[in-house]
Amino acid sequence: MIKRILVLFVAINFAGCAELQNVVNNLPNGGGLSQAQIGNGLRQALDNGIKNQVSKLTSQNGFYKNELVKILLPQELQAVDKGLRKIGLGNLADEGIKVLNRAAEDAVKTATPIFVNAVKEISFNDAKNILLGDQNAATSYLKGKTSDNLFASFSPVIDKSFSKVGADKIWNNLITRYNSIPFVSKVNPDLTQYVTEEALKGVFTMIAVEEKGIREKVGLRNTALLRQVFALQDNK
Repeated sequence: MIKRILVLFVAINFAGCAELQNVVNNLPNGGGLSQAQIGNGLRQALDNGIKNQVSKLTSQNGFYKNELVKILLPQELQAVDKGLRKIGLGNLADEGIKVLNRAAEDAVKTATPIFVNAVKEISFNDAKNILLGDQNAATSYLKGKTSDNLFASFSPVIDKSFSKVGADKIWNNLITRYNSIPFVSKVNPDLTQYVTEEALKGVFTMIAVEEKGIREKVGLRNTALLRQVFALQDNK
């Protein structure tokens, strides 16, 4: 078994696609799977992550009621939250957090086409590295392929979403109220960049949840091809 694993890693690092396919065929339960099938299996897994997890983030409370990705105030605004609550404006502080999450929920709707294009571009070598990589190898692949495009897409949407969901008015009121408290340091935060970055983190967190599930739980492999392809991972 040790010898087989060593051969596998040498093949991944130095062999061409044809040689890699031979390694796959020599793994337990690996016979009969083509390069195309392996690539399609990984695409199905990533599509599941997009469908089952990212789409949830676009619904109302997709961020706000999900403790894994809920956007809280940045460290520099913790004083704002505490200050408002001290003077009986806890409801305003809560509403401020809610609308930040609403803006993220709105922006994530633009993510799916970007992910779909990245998934289509998976090569056989990408698929092999993902399949035999660590538990978040697929998520890391998507992150590397899409982060710049997602940030560029999210940022203007979040900026518009602040107006759409009323975040601009709420935060203007919130900051004005806070800055009127005697002896506090005045703040004027750039929330667009902060929420954009937090929305991106949330997206990849949920994709990682789906990937981990597919890798660890056979029952979540909901097609015959997923079961065949991830059997290679189970026996690596």
